[in-house]
Amino acid sequence: MRRKIPSIEALIAFECAARYENFTRSADELSLTQSAISKQIACLEDYLGVPLFNRIKKRLSLTDVGRVYAKQVREHLERIERDTLAAMAHRGAGGILELAVIPTFATRWLIPRLPRFYARHPHITLNLTTRAEPFMFTDTLFDAAIHFGSPVWPGAIAHHLFGEEMMPVCSPRLLSGRKKLKPAELARLTLLHQSARPEAWRHWFVQAGIHEASCMRGQRYEFFSMLVEAARAGLGVALMPRFLVLNELANGELLIPCDASLRNEKGYYLVYPEYKQGSPLLDVFQQWLLETARQSHEANFFDTRPASLTADFAEIN
Repeated sequence: MRRKIPSIEALIAFECAARYENFTRSADELSLTQSAISKQIACLEDYLGVPLFNRIKKRLSLTDVGRVYAKQVREHLERIERDTLAAMAHRGAGGILELAVIPTFATRWLIPRLPRFYARHPHITLNLTTRAEPFMFTDTLFDAAIHFGSPVWPGAIAHHLFGEEMMPVCSPRLLSGRKKLKPAELARLTLLHQSARPEAWRHWFVQAGIHEASCMRGQRYEFFSMLVEAARAGLGVALMPRFLVLNELANGELLIPCDASLRNEKGYYLVYPEYKQGSPLLDVFQQWLLETARQSHEANFFDTRPASLTADFAEIN
């Protein structure tokens, strides 16, 4: 049975024209003439039997149907492009893995280690897209995800990478020559917060034996990467996962003013849909990632075991 699908050229022309709501600009982008774009749109509207654009004098605007259809066409064209690139990658011995990753983990832990992965597997391409919260794999193009939280992910297999130890860190300038502070002294400084973990400082102070600290004041930042920069700038004390600030601690840009730490019951996981189990590309990446996490533990960077203490933090990094 012949499918009821317009020509791909007409869909590409429509998607571009819908973005600009201007035939001239879309013609420039696609290296076509304005009349060619206009003809493709007219053919598509005739095929559908509905107008996609309002034409008032020389101005164009999408109709309600056109606006919805443009969004759908754009999503499907992007999917076709990704599928095409993935198929093209099989001309070699490798392929492409689409990974969803939490932002700061990706920039501060995963990406700096990828040269070692590519040195070992030069024919595999890892495409990274940030996702802060769990999602349904069936609704996306992702092959796998690295997330922070619990191992429970519907329809997915989870592999624990490592846990999390939260430490206070700040610029040495903030302490005016001192190296260590008592928890009560720390409470008098400006506290910097990760916005998705508003209770983190309260948990830390309670564990340190201080129940009356005014720990909700201070600036809030969406990502841990912002929190690191705020601490480096001397804006206050940040409560950070230790493994995310190893470089700053090593070079002296940041220090730990108080040794009390807070362990999180949640952890970092590699997850992928059950139907991807046994995928050769995914198996290669999984083996490398688990090995890299284990080596980091053996180098005393951080503890890979699930945490036993209780801090019920949110799942955004």
